[in-house]
Amino acid sequence: MPDFDAVVIGSGAGGLTTALCLAQAGLKTAIFEQHNLPGGWCHSFSLQGYRFSPGVHYVGELEEGERFRTIYEKLGVSADMAFYELNPQGFEHIIVGQDRFDIPKGLTAYADRLKSRFPGEKNGIDECFKTIEGGIGKGLKALSGVEKPVDMLSMARHAPSFIRWGTQSAAGLIANFVRHPFLKAILLAQCGDHGLAPSSAPALIHAAIMSHYFNGAYYPQGGGGSIARAFILALKRAGGEIHTGVPVAKILIENGKAIGVRLADNTEIRSKHVVSNADPDMTFRRLIGINNLSGKLRRKLEKTRYSISCLSLFMAVDMDLKAAGFDSGNYWYYESPDIDGIYTKMAASENLGTGSLPSLFITITTLKDPSKNYHGRHTLEIFTFVNFKPFEAWADSVHGRRPAEYEAFKNRLKDAMLKAAAKIIPGIEEHVVFAEVGTPLTNLHFCAAAQGCLYGTEKSKWQIGPWSYPIRTEIENLYLCGQNTYSHGVMGVTISGLFAADKILECGIKHLLRHNGPPLKIISAE
Repeated sequence: MPDFDAVVIGSGAGGLTTALCLAQAGLKTAIFEQHNLPGGWCHSFSLQGYRFSPGVHYVGELEEGERFRTIYEKLGVSADMAFYELNPQGFEHIIVGQDRFDIPKGLTAYADRLKSRFPGEKNGIDECFKTIEGGIGKGLKALSGVEKPVDMLSMARHAPSFIRWGTQSAAGLIANFVRHPFLKAILLAQCGDHGLAPSSAPALIHAAIMSHYFNGAYYPQGGGGSIARAFILALKRAGGEIHTGVPVAKILIENGKAIGVRLADNTEIRSKHVVSNADPDMTFRRLIGINNLSGKLRRKLEKTRYSISCLSLFMAVDMDLKAAGFDSGNYWYYESPDIDGIYTKMAASENLGTGSLPSLFITITTLKDPSKNYHGRHTLEIFTFVNFKPFEAWADSVHGRRPAEYEAFKNRLKDAMLKAAAKIIPGIEEHVVFAEVGTPLTNLHFCAAAQGCLYGTEKSKWQIGPWSYPIRTEIENLYLCGQNTYSHGVMGVTISGLFAADKILECGIKHLLRHNGPPLKIISAE
């Protein structure tokens, strides 16, 4: 007899959702997580008393009746979570050189503010938003099957937008409607949410991200870890288990079927179903082994490209940032309107620390979530994209015992990030009371992210949709979830977990979303 009906490898939002749905359906389910903190990119951690969340900075679609709110409420996790609404007058602050634009909540408000700033582009702005929300956005939302089962008639209505823009880039989409360089930069600024240069990013991916935030943005009270906590509480209520600090060393295969896992301590756990929330490289190369794969899957693995990585600066300051005019919105900084050139430069750069940083993402988490306040100091999380290459030399070193050259390199990078941050927050360098830099190797160690990637597989044209990794694998009883399948981002991987559970249970998404929780609590951060 198997030990479990289902074993889930990894406790990211996708793995947690899969496990919760299976446990709620009556399957004996267990999650095994290699990190001692649950949540994957949704985990939170403390450094010297300050709380940080490396992967959750904001989410959308939490207005009443919207998709993400529906998922949380109908999975029954809404009772144990709350979200702060970011500044509705500017949840995104786009700073390009000396220019600035604040993106407000609401599609109409956003469009009106753009048209006021760029009166000569009124028609293009209207047509752009009509295409992104009315054509592409609604079609992609319908594909998730969350609001209602996918039907061919609904898809047919949106097919013209998919056909026209399915092979186009984000840069091509925006350039089709508007001309002003700063206006283009505003509409492309959220490229950081997929990590690709606009000329390489699929129009559909970029449009989906823009549409996701048209009705504003929200931050989980307590940080990303509170999302994981709510799911774990619901999982345990349903009889499921989670084991942290317990790495899986092998997926057991017998006669072409997954039959369980072997843990790092050589304990073997038998299971009817195995679900991997890990990257394809980890799942297929390390946990299964190339010899157990078909030639087709081996070739796919060889061609797979992973998304960009980042430097992360987790810090605290004794500066009154609210009094200085800052708020709960995110701050995107670009040194020029050439967003494409900046992302291309960041993705290719192998000479870090030798010049100024062309782009930053800054979030002041204590203005998003006052509960993070510690000793009256503000905490910030600052990110910039980088290539994995400069860190390869230390990839085989041990976390916590890396060479002195690596630590010196990190200190130079910290100084570069603070210098760039001072362009947005003047004087910040003199007010730092704590600062720690995370690198691609940090991502690799704590999140088992291939090449320190942020978004799993690169979201380029031939790695999304039909060309992404399927949830049902070629190995019987083995399934995938997470950002290498349906989509990335907190909501994307949560939906992937619904899909994985549906593949196993064969019941339809609607039947997974029937554990009605109370209305999700929304608080104003302002």
